[in-house]
Amino acid sequence: MSGVETPVASTTSGHSRRTFIKGVVATGAAVSSSNYLFRASEGLSASERVRSTLPQLVTLSVNGQSRSVDILPQETLAMTLRYKLGLTGTKLGCDRAECGACTVIIDGVTHYSCSVLTKTVRDRAITTIEGLESPDGTLHPVQQAVVDEGGFQCAFCAPGFIMSMVALTNDHSNPTREEAAQALSGNLCRCGDYNKILNSAMRAAEYARRTV
Repeated sequence: MSGVETPVASTTSGHSRRTFIKGVVATGAAVSSSNYLFRASEGLSASERVRSTLPQLVTLSVNGQSRSVDILPQETLAMTLRYKLGLTGTKLGCDRAECGACTVIIDGVTHYSCSVLTKTVRDRAITTIEGLESPDGTLHPVQQAVVDEGGFQCAFCAPGFIMSMVALTNDHSNPTREEAAQALSGNLCRCGDYNKILNSAMRAAEYARRTV
């Protein structure tokens, strides 16, 4: 006997690879939030600095439901949705309001949730991609259009694009292709599949007109 213990196989630990990855990501999110807090607390008095790091309980209106959650003062809506409320359809890409993967709709207008402080939207209606499907499982016209057109490859950017398409079809039921491109210009596709994405947007507008 060598006296060296054999490592226990990961399959017997009760933790999946997915759980491990989620834990790592959540840790990174906590570090990111602490960095926000550190920068935001610069120049504050000691008592103000303490208050700036204390969590607070807020109630959010998300997808038509009231959700109570503890948040940090400088916590972004993207962080809250993903890591506090479990709404992982909202993706974090650049985390600096450039890629659009975290797009949600607030009071009918699209916003990059990575650049919105959660505490600022307590009295506003927030819609994420999880809130588009009907209770009976019927897809939103935009979601159905994306399925029918096969609009994405890796689909990491899809939720953000879909939310922008929803806002587009809500405001303009008969856009031209150029108008659709302009409406989606705040979203980036890492696969460069813009032609199919625009096809999806045009099909989505067609489906939206049928439901009016």
